[in-house]
Amino acid sequence: MEFELLDVIVFVAYALLIIGVGLWVSRGKGDTSEDYFLASKSLPWWAIGASLIAANISAEQFIGMSGSGFALGLAIASYEWMAAITLIVVGKFFLPIFIEKKLYTIPEFIEVRYSKNLKTILAVFWICLFIFVNLTSVLYLGATALDTIIGGGDGAIFMECIIGLALFAAAYSLYGGLSAVAWTDVVQVVLLVIGGLITTYIALEHVSSDGNIFTGMSEVFEQVPEKFSMILDQGEIITPNGKDAWWDLPGIAVLVGGLWVANLYYWGFNQYIIQRTLAAKSLKESQRGIVLAGFLKILIPLITVIPGIIAFVMNTDASGLISEGVTSASFFGENGRIINDNAAPWLIKEFVPAGLKGLVLAALAAAIVSSLASMLNSTATIFTMDIYKPFFQEKAGTSEKGLVNVGRVTATIALIIAIILAPQLKSLGQVFQYIQEYTGVVSPGILAVFMLGLFWRKTTNNAAIWGVLVSIPIALYFKIGPNGWIDSPFFITWPFMHQMMATWILTMIIMVIITYLETGGKIQEKSIKLSKDLFKTGPIFNIGSFAIILIVAMLYAMFW
Repeated sequence: MEFELLDVIVFVAYALLIIGVGLWVSRGKGDTSEDYFLASKSLPWWAIGASLIAANISAEQFIGMSGSGFALGLAIASYEWMAAITLIVVGKFFLPIFIEKKLYTIPEFIEVRYSKNLKTILAVFWICLFIFVNLTSVLYLGATALDTIIGGGDGAIFMECIIGLALFAAAYSLYGGLSAVAWTDVVQVVLLVIGGLITTYIALEHVSSDGNIFTGMSEVFEQVPEKFSMILDQGEIITPNGKDAWWDLPGIAVLVGGLWVANLYYWGFNQYIIQRTLAAKSLKESQRGIVLAGFLKILIPLITVIPGIIAFVMNTDASGLISEGVTSASFFGENGRIINDNAAPWLIKEFVPAGLKGLVLAALAAAIVSSLASMLNSTATIFTMDIYKPFFQEKAGTSEKGLVNVGRVTATIALIIAIILAPQLKSLGQVFQYIQEYTGVVSPGILAVFMLGLFWRKTTNNAAIWGVLVSIPIALYFKIGPNGWIDSPFFITWPFMHQMMATWILTMIIMVIITYLETGGKIQEKSIKLSKDLFKTGPIFNIGSFAIILIVAMLYAMFW
């Protein structure tokens, strides 16, 4: 099924709607830095919950997680379901402290707890991470998906897709700031859920013997029951490219191991995620938004992972093997390598009819553009508030309006760099793995700095600096062995999740040792004073959190 005029009309209508909403809600909201970077601290709970998910769900979920569903099965949903539990932890224990300190940015907490020097170091790091990893990879994956669906996947319109997505995100986010980003996210998340469910529905219709979606789900489960295993044993699932899936999702570690390191870092201390919670009307509104996001995270695998499993069933023979006589040519790359990430684009291109295809493509674009807009706004926020304001504002005599303009220029420069670099990611192969592994090298050390800074009053500034610095060689030590760079008994071959957990624990131990060597364990003057009252939560948050934990527990019990 080709992309037809009706699809173009639907897609253009969506684009105009988003730009119009973004510009309308942000009118008169760019006069102060609080207006531009924190949406005047006026966001209600439902806008926060929707915006959290829209910022999170991007091409790496729609495309990457569907590809992982194709290769690994439902086990990859642990990233989503464990994130729902992580959000409760963030809402209960982290947000009360952040909002009490009236933070604009996550690096700002580092200055409040440790020092200005460490804040500046981490601010520069996060800006580089957003530009060179997050923005570039989202642009690349998004353009690849659109090129596959619209242009046939031969790269003929790849660069046009990159520029189009970048301009789309810039059209409303550069002018409107967080207000435009957050309020358009409400529309975007509704669209991406509807578009995702349409794809899943149509895929189930086509895979079933009688066109019934419930029959289709039952038949998929009967054909590949191993794809619905959540806790993998070693050797249980071998991916189409011959890799043991256990190395990506090592059994019980997805519940009690390194996945917590990735999730706590991402949901608790990632500026482009946490920023919308800092813009809430109140702490209670922010916590309610967290609960809404938790429920939405439980739903996400239905629209990202299940389609990948269905695509696997539709492209394998009776014995469950991929072969050229059965499998679509879309899944074969160079040297016979299976391209798992083509699962979602293949389903959309082959089965979604005209009109609906435009809507589904709009949902994919919504996921991509909302993430781009969030990253641009957060990059601008960190540079303006953590680097420009403390070091240059007074000399330049910049006003509040001037700070907003600095933010807009910063976001524009970041976007231009990302447009230039995004095509270079073609040489990296698995871009989703590139994102995870790059951030996984640095996230354990940063998580250690934050966790001890929040909950251990004795942690010193020097211990935090050394923690950030030594965590990277520790992470590389564990990473070198599995990749076979050095053949030595001193290098332990561990799954990536184990490496992250070990790096996090060792970094915290080193920080504790340095703290005691430096001060003998004295409470630091800049430490955070905690009280039971600070962590009190309302009945809505408590009931919602209990329901999320119960649902996730039931899901794991069903698919263990």
